[in-house]
Parts: sequence; structure tokens; C-alpha cells
Amino acid sequence: MVYLDGAGLTIEDVVVVAKRAEPVQISAAAVERMNVSRERVDGALGGAKPVYALNTGVGLLANIRLDESEIEAMQVNLIRSHCCGVGPPLSVPVVRGMMLIRANVLAKGLSGIRPIVGERICDLLNHKITPIIPSRGSVGASGDLAPLAHMALVLLGEGHAEYQGEVLPGGVCLERAGLKPLALMGKEGISLLNGTQAMLSMGCLRMSELESLFYSAQTTAAFTIEALRGTAAALDPRLHAARPHPGQMLSAAHLANLLRGSSIPRTHGEGSRIQDAYCLRCIPQVHGAVWDTLAEARRVFEIELNSATDNPLVFEDAIVSGGNFHGAPLALALDYLAIALCQLAGISERRTERLLNPSLNEGLPAFLASSPGIESGLMMAQVTAAALVAELRVLASPASTGSIPTSGNQEDFVSMGMTSALKLEQAVTLARMVVAIELLAATRALDLRADTSTPALEDARARFRARIPAWRDDCVLSVWMEEASSFLADAALQNIESVETVEAMK
Repeated sequence: MVYLDGAGLTIEDVVVVAKRAEPVQISAAAVERMNVSRERVDGALGGAKPVYALNTGVGLLANIRLDESEIEAMQVNLIRSHCCGVGPPLSVPVVRGMMLIRANVLAKGLSGIRPIVGERICDLLNHKITPIIPSRGSVGASGDLAPLAHMALVLLGEGHAEYQGEVLPGGVCLERAGLKPLALMGKEGISLLNGTQAMLSMGCLRMSELESLFYSAQTTAAFTIEALRGTAAALDPRLHAARPHPGQMLSAAHLANLLRGSSIPRTHGEGSRIQDAYCLRCIPQVHGAVWDTLAEARRVFEIELNSATDNPLVFEDAIVSGGNFHGAPLALALDYLAIALCQLAGISERRTERLLNPSLNEGLPAFLASSPGIESGLMMAQVTAAALVAELRVLASPASTGSIPTSGNQEDFVSMGMTSALKLEQAVTLARMVVAIELLAATRALDLRADTSTPALEDARARFRARIPAWRDDCVLSVWMEEASSFLADAALQNIESVETVEAMK
């Protein structure tokens, strides 16, 4: 059971609820805070003073005062009118993640809504009722308005949701689960809409994948160093202590652990081979910068998970309008992650090129073909990696710099954070495939050399070969490329050396 109190939600909680349907419940202390907050809203609703979104319109219509008889109808109209999403629906895990985070925001007790509203979101999660939410339509300004509106619509018994393997009208889903539609009271409609939960859910769910991909790239790079007879000299801890970026030191220490005790002969220092090329020698500097980017994004996401992103917020002595729903912190972090992935994939593709190029691959056959000429080996696999890196460069272009004013110029500077999140989802898949192609090439090179590496790398190679067997003649590589990417998606290379290294760094 994951208990929501508005303060203790973690990225790992989001993953287990979104992907493994862990049960959810709002804590008793949070319910008490929500009741107190609601009492303050009820007092304001009956007062003569206009209070934004309680007894006024919203956005540019905030100057319109509502009669008491119009307040509840406005909340329902608000949700219906904001259901303007288009495009393919968000995945079930992303929707479940955003529902969980939204319930946790409400559990802080600063939104002025009745506990039943947050509890009903938990009911949807626990009954595995997943609203159908179109993926496009949010500019991340007053939060992810359109996605959250489509979520809230199901609470009203409208819209559509997936339930027990079927997409059904929201009211039918609630009825089959023994739930009743919500009748919203003042402020409760807008409290369901303001917030960054769609983009945050996407970021949190990608975070565990990104951290796993970092270690996959590390282990894959270690295979390449071995296959190319590279040197571990550039992993000397004195080098990295002299430039102590945390990620750089972590990357170097992890690679050193993986390569420690290798008996593969080296060509370092022989003839013109004084030092390795950058794609080998600078792995800690590049991979480490990627890790530091992940760490910063994790910090931002963890703060946002337990932040009040509603508007207005209900405090003990006042109801205050502000802009906590603005997605700028997340948009920048999500864009930064896409840029980091472009770096990770770009250096991986360069290592693949060195493995295949007979001018650079230390005596391996051209393109790692068994019989170059009659066979092409992995020639075209590197072409695919190059194409993916080119696409990653496009996805690395930030969305957060492209504000377009909305809502009658009231919302005149928006974050575009949802676009950043959607780009990141594509980027993760492409970057993983680029690393998978390098892994295919590096293990193929070691097979051709008949080399035995370190115990840690041999264990990783055995696990990989259990999924993707060694081959001799030309074959349809796309099958193995997809399987290799799936292997990495399963976190199969996040081995004990990575855990030990992280603990040592702490």
C-alpha cells in the first residue's frame, strides 16, 4: 500500500503504482488537513469578496463574478470545456502515474477540496480504471490542463476509460466497479486541472529507464574497450579526483570495476597508439555528464512530486493566487535529459564505427564480417545508429524555449513542458537502440577474437548470449537489434558492479 500525505511520494512509488498496480490510500492525517482546508473554502464561497476560481471565472474571465447558484455548474463546465486533447492516448502507466501524483497533490491539504475527490482518484487506481487521455493539447502553462481534464471527466461519469480490457464510457466503468460519479462543489473542478502531473508522470517513469540505460551504456562501453584493445589508463582515479564531477568519478570507478583483472592484451603505447580516441578515453567525462543530468532531473522531479501546484492555494490565513502550476522547472529538466541522451547515443555510435571500420578496429575483420566482401557484416547496423543519432539531435532541440501565448494573452508565457516530455519518450527508445547496436558489435568483436574478458563482463556476455546467440554468416540484423534493445530495456546489464560502485560513491 502506498499512503499519500502530500509529502513522502517518491519516484519509485510512481513506478510501482503505475506499472504494478500497487494499492493507494490517502492517509488519515491528510484527510484531516483536507477537511480543514475545505472549511476555509466554504467560508470564502459565502463571502462578499471575489476569490479567483471560487466565485469567479478563470483565466481571462477571472473578472466575471459568479452567482452562488452558478458556482457548481462552472466547475463541471470547466472540466468539459478543457477536454481539448487530441492525438493517440497516453499509455496506461503514464495515466496511472499522473492520477497518483494528482491525488498526492490534493492530499497536501492546500487545495480546498473535499477528501472524497482525492479518494475517488485512488478508487480509480485501485479498481484499475484508466481514463483515456489524448497525448497532445498541453502547453504546460496552468499545468497540464487538457490531460487532467480528460482524467477528471471520468470522475464525473463521462468520457472514456479502459477497464478490464475494454474501453468503455466513464459512467459504465464506474457502475461496474460499484462507484458513483462525483458531484463537484466550488473550487473542486479547477483543483483537478491545475498542475504538472502529466509531464511529471512521464519524466518519473522514464527516470528508472534512463538510469538503467546509463549502466547499460557503461557495460557496453567496457565491452568495446576490451574488443578494441583499449587501455584503462584513462580511468585512473587521480585523473577524476582532479576534476571531481560526481558523475565522472562514478563512471570511471564503475568502468574500472568492470575491467579490473582483464587479461586481454593491450596495444596502448605501441607505435602511433599513444592514447585512445576520445570515444574510449573520454567515456567518464561524457557518460558522467549524462549521469549528473539524470541526478539533477531526479532532484527536480522529487521536489515536484510533493509540491502544491494548484491555484489558488488555501492557507490558514488567506487564499492566495499564484503560478505554482507553471511547468518551467520540469520543461527545462526534460529538455536537458533529451540533450543528455543525444550525447550518450552519439558517443556510442562513434564506438560502433571504430569496431566496424578496418582502419580503426585493431585488426578485426571489416564490419565484423566472417568473410568480408561476400558478406557485409554489421555495415548497415552502424548506418541505422547514425540515422537514430540524427533524429535524436532533432529531439534534443528544446521545446521550453518556444512559448506561444494562450488564453487571450493572460497565459502569455508558457513552458511547453508536455512537448518536452513527449520528445523525451521518443528519445529514450532511440538512444537505447543505439547502445544496443554497439552491444551487438562489441560482443561480436569479442566472439571473433575468441577473447575472454573479466568475470563481470563474461557474466554480462553470457546473459546477453542467452537472448541473442552468436552468429557467423550474414543474417537479418533488425531482429537481433530489436531483441538487444529489449534486453537493455529489461535492465539486464545493471549488474552488481553498478550497485557496489554507487554505494562506494555515497
